[in-house]
Amino acid sequence: MTFTLATGCGRGLCRKSCSRSDHQLNVYDWLADIPGNNESTDLVEVQFKNTRKGYYHNINSLDLKKGDWVAVEATPGHDIGVVTLTGRLAIMQVKKANLKSADDIKRVYRFARDVDMEKYEEAKSREHSTMIQSRKIANELGLNMKIGDVEYQGDGNKAIFYYIADERVDFRQLIKVLANTFHVRIEMKQIGARQEAGRIGGTGPCGRELCCATWMKNFSSVSTTAARLQDISLNPQKLAGMCAKLKCCLNYEVDCYMEAGKKMPPKDAVLQTADNDYYIFKQDILAGIVTYSTDKRLAANLETISAERALEIIEMNKRGEKPLQLTSDGSGKEPQRPKDLLADADIARFDKAKKKKKKKKNKGGGEQNKGGNDQQNKNGNHQHKGKESKEGKE
Repeated sequence: MTFTLATGCGRGLCRKSCSRSDHQLNVYDWLADIPGNNESTDLVEVQFKNTRKGYYHNINSLDLKKGDWVAVEATPGHDIGVVTLTGRLAIMQVKKANLKSADDIKRVYRFARDVDMEKYEEAKSREHSTMIQSRKIANELGLNMKIGDVEYQGDGNKAIFYYIADERVDFRQLIKVLANTFHVRIEMKQIGARQEAGRIGGTGPCGRELCCATWMKNFSSVSTTAARLQDISLNPQKLAGMCAKLKCCLNYEVDCYMEAGKKMPPKDAVLQTADNDYYIFKQDILAGIVTYSTDKRLAANLETISAERALEIIEMNKRGEKPLQLTSDGSGKEPQRPKDLLADADIARFDKAKKKKKKKKNKGGGEQNKGGNDQQNKNGNHQHKGKESKEGKE
Protein backbone atom coordinates (compact mmCIF):
# COMPACT_ATOMS: atom_id res chain seq x y z
CA MET A 1 0.00 0.00 0.00
CA THR A 2 1.36 3.43 -0.93
CA PHE A 3 0.45 6.85 0.42
CA THR A 4 0.59 10.02 -1.67
CA LEU A 5 0.79 13.58 -0.44
CA ALA A 6 -1.49 16.22 -1.87
CA THR A 7 0.19 19.15 -3.61
CA GLY A 8 -2.71 21.56 -3.72
CA CYS A 9 -4.89 23.30 -1.18
CA GLY A 10 -7.61 20.68 -1.30
CA ARG A 11 -7.98 17.63 0.86
CA GLY A 12 -4.97 15.65 1.93
CA LEU A 13 -1.64 16.36 3.57
CA CYS A 14 0.50 19.06 2.05
CA ARG A 15 4.06 18.00 1.28
CA LYS A 16 5.25 21.54 1.99
CA SER A 17 4.21 21.17 5.62
CA CYS A 18 6.09 18.00 6.55
CA SER A 19 9.78 17.39 7.08
CA ARG A 20 11.58 14.10 7.12
CA SER A 21 11.15 12.08 10.29
CA ASP A 22 14.89 12.27 11.04
CA HIS A 23 14.58 15.99 11.77
CA GLN A 24 14.01 16.29 15.49
CA LEU A 25 11.63 18.85 16.97
CA ASN A 26 9.86 19.23 13.66
CA VAL A 27 7.05 21.79 13.53
CA TYR A 28 4.08 21.11 11.24
CA ASP A 29 3.58 24.16 9.04
CA TRP A 30 -0.22 24.29 8.76
CA LEU A 31 -0.02 27.69 6.98
CA ALA A 32 2.20 26.41 4.14
CA ASP A 33 -0.59 26.42 1.51
CA ILE A 34 -1.97 29.87 2.32
CA PRO A 35 -1.17 32.30 -0.53
CA GLY A 36 1.36 34.95 0.45
CA ASN A 37 2.54 33.10 3.57
CA ASN A 38 6.23 33.19 2.63
CA GLU A 39 6.01 36.83 1.51
CA SER A 40 4.72 37.92 4.92
CA THR A 41 8.22 37.76 6.45
CA ASP A 42 11.79 37.00 5.48
CA LEU A 43 12.45 34.97 8.64
CA VAL A 44 13.21 31.28 8.24
CA GLU A 45 13.99 28.55 10.73
CA VAL A 46 17.08 26.44 9.99
CA GLN A 47 17.89 23.25 11.86
CA PHE A 48 21.36 21.77 12.24
CA LYS A 49 22.51 18.57 13.89
CA ASN A 50 20.07 17.06 16.42
CA THR A 51 18.20 19.75 18.36
CA ARG A 52 20.17 22.89 17.43
CA LYS A 53 18.07 25.46 15.58
CA GLY A 54 18.62 29.01 14.41
CA TYR A 55 16.61 31.85 12.85
CA TYR A 56 17.85 33.84 9.88
CA HIS A 57 16.82 36.66 7.54
CA ASN A 58 16.33 35.76 3.88
CA ILE A 59 17.76 39.06 2.66
CA ASN A 60 18.42 37.74 -0.86
CA SER A 61 14.73 36.80 -1.35
CA LEU A 62 15.53 33.19 -2.16
CA ASP A 63 12.61 30.88 -2.92
CA LEU A 64 13.12 28.83 0.24
CA LYS A 65 10.93 25.87 1.04
CA LYS A 66 10.87 23.33 3.77
CA GLY A 67 13.67 20.80 3.29
CA ASP A 68 16.08 23.04 1.35
CA TRP A 69 19.75 22.93 2.35
CA VAL A 70 21.19 26.42 2.77
CA ALA A 71 24.44 28.14 3.75
CA VAL A 72 23.91 30.61 6.59
CA GLU A 73 26.02 33.17 8.38
CA ALA A 74 28.12 31.91 11.30
CA THR A 75 30.93 33.13 13.54
CA PRO A 76 33.34 32.59 11.91
CA GLY A 77 32.60 31.48 8.33
CA HIS A 78 29.34 29.85 7.36
CA ASP A 79 27.25 26.89 8.47
CA ILE A 80 25.12 24.35 6.59
CA GLY A 81 21.59 23.51 7.69
CA VAL A 82 18.14 22.54 6.44
CA VAL A 83 15.12 24.84 6.32
CA THR A 84 12.39 23.56 8.64
CA LEU A 85 9.94 26.48 8.80
CA THR A 86 9.03 29.58 6.79
CA GLY A 87 6.35 32.27 6.85
CA ARG A 88 4.24 33.43 9.77
CA LEU A 89 4.96 30.44 12.00
CA ALA A 90 8.66 31.35 11.90
CA ILE A 91 7.76 34.68 13.58
CA MET A 92 5.94 32.81 16.33
CA GLN A 93 8.91 30.48 16.82
CA VAL A 94 11.25 33.49 17.14
CA LYS A 95 9.06 34.90 19.92
CA LYS A 96 9.05 31.51 21.61
CA ALA A 97 12.86 31.30 21.43
CA ASN A 98 13.14 34.55 23.48
CA LEU A 99 16.06 35.96 21.51
CA LYS A 100 17.72 38.71 23.52
CA SER A 101 18.54 41.02 20.62
CA ALA A 102 17.99 41.37 16.90
CA ASP A 103 21.70 40.71 16.32
CA ASP A 104 21.11 37.05 17.13
CA ILE A 105 19.22 36.73 13.84
CA LYS A 106 21.81 36.38 11.07
CA ARG A 107 21.49 36.02 7.30
CA VAL A 108 20.97 33.27 4.76
CA TYR A 109 23.71 33.41 2.16
CA ARG A 110 22.64 31.00 -0.57
CA PHE A 111 21.47 27.51 -1.38
CA ALA A 112 24.05 24.90 -0.40
CA ARG A 113 26.29 23.97 -3.32
CA ASP A 114 27.92 20.65 -4.04
CA VAL A 115 31.23 21.93 -2.67
CA ASP A 116 29.49 23.03 0.54
CA MET A 117 27.85 19.63 0.99
CA GLU A 118 31.19 17.85 0.45
CA LYS A 119 32.84 19.93 3.19
CA TYR A 120 29.82 19.35 5.41
CA GLU A 121 29.95 15.57 5.01
CA GLU A 122 33.71 15.56 5.55
CA ALA A 123 33.40 17.55 8.78
CA LYS A 124 30.51 15.36 9.95
CA SER A 125 32.56 12.20 9.45
CA ARG A 126 35.21 13.47 11.91
CA GLU A 127 32.79 14.09 14.78
CA HIS A 128 32.87 10.64 16.37
CA SER A 129 36.66 10.29 16.34
CA THR A 130 37.01 13.83 17.70
CA MET A 131 34.65 13.02 20.58
CA ILE A 132 36.61 9.88 21.54
CA GLN A 133 39.94 11.71 21.41
CA SER A 134 38.62 14.70 23.38
CA ARG A 135 37.39 12.37 26.13
CA LYS A 136 40.90 10.97 26.50
CA ILE A 137 42.34 14.48 26.70
CA ALA A 138 39.84 15.53 29.38
CA ASN A 139 40.64 12.37 31.35
CA GLU A 140 44.39 13.06 31.15
CA LEU A 141 43.83 16.59 32.47
CA GLY A 142 41.86 15.17 35.42
CA LEU A 143 38.65 17.03 34.65
CA ASN A 144 35.45 15.70 36.21
CA MET A 145 33.33 16.00 33.06
CA LYS A 146 31.96 13.89 30.23
CA ILE A 147 31.98 15.03 26.62
CA GLY A 148 28.75 13.63 25.20
CA ASP A 149 28.78 14.93 21.63
CA VAL A 150 30.77 16.98 19.14
CA GLU A 151 29.30 19.03 16.31
CA TYR A 152 31.41 20.56 13.54
CA GLN A 153 30.32 23.69 11.73
CA GLY A 154 29.43 23.27 8.07
CA ASP A 155 32.71 24.74 6.81
CA GLY A 156 34.79 22.82 9.35
CA ASN A 157 36.28 25.93 11.00
CA LYS A 158 34.54 25.50 14.36
CA ALA A 159 33.55 22.65 16.64
CA ILE A 160 31.00 22.65 19.48
CA PHE A 161 31.74 20.27 22.38
CA TYR A 162 28.69 19.31 24.48
CA TYR A 163 29.65 18.15 27.96
CA ILE A 164 28.01 17.05 31.21
CA ALA A 165 29.40 17.96 34.63
CA ASP A 166 27.95 17.88 38.13
CA GLU A 167 30.19 20.68 39.36
CA ARG A 168 31.82 23.76 37.93
CA VAL A 169 34.71 22.82 35.62
CA ASP A 170 37.70 24.98 34.69
CA PHE A 171 38.29 23.89 31.10
CA ARG A 172 40.58 26.74 29.98
CA GLN A 173 43.53 24.39 29.63
CA LEU A 174 41.29 21.87 27.86
CA ILE A 175 40.31 24.45 25.22
CA LYS A 176 43.97 25.20 24.49
CA VAL A 177 44.81 21.52 24.07
CA LEU A 178 41.77 20.87 21.87
CA ALA A 179 42.55 23.88 19.66
CA ASN A 180 46.15 22.74 19.15
CA THR A 181 45.04 19.17 18.48
CA PHE A 182 42.19 19.73 16.01
CA HIS A 183 43.15 23.19 14.66
CA VAL A 184 39.63 24.58 14.85
CA ARG A 185 37.83 27.15 16.97
CA ILE A 186 36.47 25.52 20.14
CA GLU A 187 33.13 26.22 21.81
CA MET A 188 32.04 24.45 25.01
CA LYS A 189 28.34 23.98 25.87
CA GLN A 190 27.10 22.37 29.06
CA ILE A 191 23.98 20.22 28.80
CA GLY A 192 21.99 18.12 31.25
CA ALA A 193 21.33 14.39 31.33
CA ARG A 194 17.96 14.85 29.61
CA GLN A 195 19.49 16.87 26.76
CA GLU A 196 22.17 14.22 26.29
CA ALA A 197 19.56 11.49 25.97
CA GLY A 198 17.74 13.63 23.40
CA ARG A 199 20.89 14.10 21.34
CA ILE A 200 21.88 10.44 21.44
CA GLY A 201 18.36 9.07 20.97
CA GLY A 202 17.04 5.62 21.74
CA THR A 203 13.93 3.57 22.44
CA GLY A 204 11.97 3.89 25.66
CA PRO A 205 10.33 1.12 27.69
CA CYS A 206 7.07 1.90 25.84
CA GLY A 207 8.64 0.67 22.60
CA ARG A 208 8.62 4.08 20.92
CA GLU A 209 11.41 6.55 20.23
CA LEU A 210 12.30 8.83 23.13
CA CYS A 211 10.10 11.93 23.43
CA CYS A 212 13.16 14.12 24.04
CA ALA A 213 14.63 12.89 20.75
CA THR A 214 11.51 13.60 18.66
CA TRP A 215 9.20 16.41 19.75
CA MET A 216 10.03 17.54 23.28
CA LYS A 217 12.13 20.70 23.52
CA ASN A 218 11.48 22.18 26.96
CA PHE A 219 12.01 19.90 29.95
CA SER A 220 9.75 20.50 32.94
CA SER A 221 10.72 19.25 36.38
CA VAL A 222 9.43 15.81 37.36
CA SER A 223 8.96 14.79 40.99
CA THR A 224 7.85 11.66 42.78
CA THR A 225 4.59 13.43 43.62
CA ALA A 226 3.42 12.67 40.08
CA ALA A 227 3.97 8.96 40.73
CA ARG A 228 2.12 9.09 44.05
CA LEU A 229 -0.89 10.79 42.49
CA GLN A 230 -1.13 7.99 39.92
CA ASP A 231 -0.64 5.21 42.49
CA ILE A 232 2.57 4.08 40.83
CA SER A 233 5.04 2.03 42.85
CA LEU A 234 8.01 4.17 43.87
CA ASN A 235 10.57 1.86 42.32
CA PRO A 236 13.59 3.87 41.11
CA GLN A 237 14.45 1.32 38.43
CA LYS A 238 11.00 1.57 36.86
CA LEU A 239 10.55 5.31 37.28
CA ALA A 240 13.93 6.22 35.77
CA GLY A 241 14.34 6.74 32.05
CA MET A 242 17.30 6.37 29.69
CA CYS A 243 18.88 9.48 31.23
CA ALA A 244 18.76 7.99 34.77
CA LYS A 245 16.29 10.74 35.73
CA LEU A 246 12.57 10.47 36.39
CA LYS A 247 10.63 9.79 33.20
CA CYS A 248 9.12 12.86 31.56
CA CYS A 249 5.98 10.87 30.74
CA LEU A 250 5.07 10.81 34.44
CA ASN A 251 3.72 14.33 33.94
CA TYR A 252 1.53 13.46 30.96
CA GLU A 253 -1.49 12.11 32.86
CA VAL A 254 -1.11 13.88 36.20
CA ASP A 255 -3.81 16.45 35.38
CA CYS A 256 -6.26 13.69 34.49
CA TYR A 257 -5.59 11.87 37.77
CA MET A 258 -5.87 15.09 39.78
CA GLU A 259 -9.24 15.84 38.17
CA ALA A 260 -10.51 12.31 38.81
CA GLY A 261 -9.10 12.36 42.35
CA LYS A 262 -11.42 15.21 43.30
CA LYS A 263 -14.34 12.79 43.01
CA MET A 264 -12.75 10.23 45.34
CA PRO A 265 -13.40 10.07 49.12
CA PRO A 266 -10.66 11.28 51.53
CA LYS A 267 -8.08 8.64 52.38
CA ASP A 268 -8.33 9.32 56.11
CA ALA A 269 -12.12 8.97 56.21
CA VAL A 270 -13.52 6.08 58.27
CA LEU A 271 -16.80 4.56 57.10
CA GLN A 272 -19.00 3.55 60.01
CA THR A 273 -21.69 0.92 59.59
CA ALA A 274 -24.00 -0.77 62.07
CA ASP A 275 -21.64 -3.74 62.54
CA ASN A 276 -18.11 -2.39 61.92
CA ASP A 277 -15.78 0.47 60.94
CA TYR A 278 -14.05 0.38 57.56
CA TYR A 279 -10.70 1.92 56.60
CA ILE A 280 -9.49 2.58 53.08
CA PHE A 281 -7.25 -0.19 51.70
CA LYS A 282 -6.78 0.72 48.03
CA GLN A 283 -8.49 2.70 45.31
CA ASP A 284 -8.69 2.86 41.52
CA ILE A 285 -8.93 6.54 40.64
CA LEU A 286 -9.85 6.24 36.97
CA ALA A 287 -12.38 3.45 37.57
CA GLY A 288 -13.89 5.33 40.53
CA ILE A 289 -13.95 2.40 42.96
CA VAL A 290 -12.56 2.07 46.51
CA THR A 291 -11.75 -1.03 48.56
CA TYR A 292 -12.19 -0.87 52.34
CA SER A 293 -10.93 -3.12 55.13
CA THR A 294 -12.00 -3.55 58.73
CA ASP A 295 -8.33 -3.38 59.80
CA LYS A 296 -6.09 -0.37 59.32
CA ARG A 297 -3.02 -2.37 58.33
CA LEU A 298 -4.27 -5.72 57.10
CA ALA A 299 -6.63 -6.86 54.37
CA ALA A 300 -9.55 -8.10 56.45
CA ASN A 301 -13.16 -8.39 55.27
CA LEU A 302 -12.50 -6.42 52.10
CA GLU A 303 -15.45 -4.59 50.57
CA THR A 304 -15.27 -2.79 47.22
CA ILE A 305 -17.74 0.00 46.54
CA SER A 306 -18.02 2.95 44.20
CA ALA A 307 -16.73 6.40 45.11
CA GLU A 308 -20.29 7.80 45.04
CA ARG A 309 -21.43 5.21 47.59
CA ALA A 310 -18.44 6.03 49.85
CA LEU A 311 -19.24 9.76 49.77
CA GLU A 312 -22.87 8.94 50.52
CA ILE A 313 -21.90 6.96 53.63
CA ILE A 314 -19.60 9.77 54.79
CA GLU A 315 -22.51 12.23 54.62
CA MET A 316 -24.71 9.77 56.54
CA ASN A 317 -22.05 9.45 59.26
CA LYS A 318 -21.88 13.23 59.58
CA ARG A 319 -25.63 13.24 60.29
CA GLY A 320 -25.17 10.51 62.90
CA GLU A 321 -26.64 7.75 60.73
CA LYS A 322 -25.02 4.36 60.15
CA PRO A 323 -26.04 2.12 57.25
CA LEU A 324 -26.45 -1.60 57.79
CA GLN A 325 -23.68 -2.39 55.29
CA LEU A 326 -21.35 -0.68 52.84
CA THR A 327 -23.01 -1.86 49.65
CA SER A 328 -26.37 -0.35 48.84
CA ASP A 329 -27.89 -3.52 47.33
CA GLY A 330 -26.66 -5.87 50.05
CA SER A 331 -24.89 -8.17 47.63
CA GLY A 332 -21.40 -7.31 48.79
CA LYS A 333 -20.02 -8.09 45.34
CA GLU A 334 -17.32 -6.09 43.63
CA PRO A 335 -18.56 -3.77 40.86
CA GLN A 336 -18.13 -5.15 37.39
CA ARG A 337 -14.97 -4.05 35.64
CA PRO A 338 -13.80 -4.52 32.05
CA LYS A 339 -12.50 -8.03 31.52
CA ASP A 340 -9.11 -8.76 30.07
CA LEU A 341 -9.59 -11.47 27.46
CA LEU A 342 -5.91 -12.47 27.59
CA ALA A 343 -5.61 -12.49 31.38
CA ASP A 344 -5.62 -16.30 31.58
CA ALA A 345 -3.70 -16.86 28.36
CA ASP A 346 -0.48 -18.83 28.54
CA ILE A 347 2.34 -16.85 26.93
CA ALA A 348 4.58 -19.92 26.89
CA ARG A 349 2.32 -21.49 24.27
CA PHE A 350 4.43 -19.82 21.58
CA ASP A 351 7.51 -21.70 22.79
CA LYS A 352 5.97 -25.12 22.38
CA ALA A 353 6.92 -26.96 19.21
CA LYS A 354 4.00 -27.92 17.01
CA LYS A 355 3.49 -31.64 16.47
CA LYS A 356 3.78 -32.65 12.86
CA LYS A 357 0.95 -34.77 11.59
CA LYS A 358 1.88 -37.88 9.61
CA LYS A 359 0.27 -37.98 6.22
CA LYS A 360 -0.57 -41.29 4.51
CA LYS A 361 0.86 -41.58 1.04
CA ASN A 362 -1.17 -43.32 -1.71
CA LYS A 363 1.10 -45.47 -3.82
CA GLY A 364 -0.49 -45.52 -7.27
CA GLY A 365 -3.94 -46.01 -5.87
CA GLY A 366 -2.99 -49.48 -4.61
CA GLU A 367 -4.16 -48.79 -1.05
CA GLN A 368 -7.46 -47.40 -2.34
CA ASN A 369 -8.06 -50.54 -4.44
CA LYS A 370 -7.13 -52.70 -1.51
CA GLY A 371 -9.57 -50.86 0.70
CA GLY A 372 -12.28 -51.21 -1.94
CA ASN A 373 -11.70 -55.00 -2.22
CA ASP A 374 -11.87 -55.39 1.54
CA GLN A 375 -15.16 -53.54 1.61
CA GLN A 376 -16.56 -55.77 -1.14
CA ASN A 377 -15.46 -58.91 0.73
CA LYS A 378 -17.14 -57.67 3.90
CA ASN A 379 -20.38 -57.03 2.02
CA GLY A 380 -20.20 -60.50 0.43
CA ASN A 381 -19.74 -62.15 3.81
CA HIS A 382 -22.76 -60.35 5.21
CA GLN A 383 -24.90 -61.48 2.25
CA HIS A 384 -23.71 -65.10 2.63
CA LYS A 385 -24.53 -65.10 6.36
CA GLY A 386 -27.99 -63.76 5.58
CA LYS A 387 -28.73 -66.62 3.15
CA GLU A 388 -27.65 -69.27 5.69
CA SER A 389 -29.94 -67.81 8.36
CA LYS A 390 -32.92 -67.96 5.95
CA GLU A 391 -32.21 -71.60 5.03
CA GLY A 392 -31.99 -72.53 8.71
CA LYS A 393 -35.44 -71.09 9.36
CA GLU A 394 -36.96 -73.03 6.47
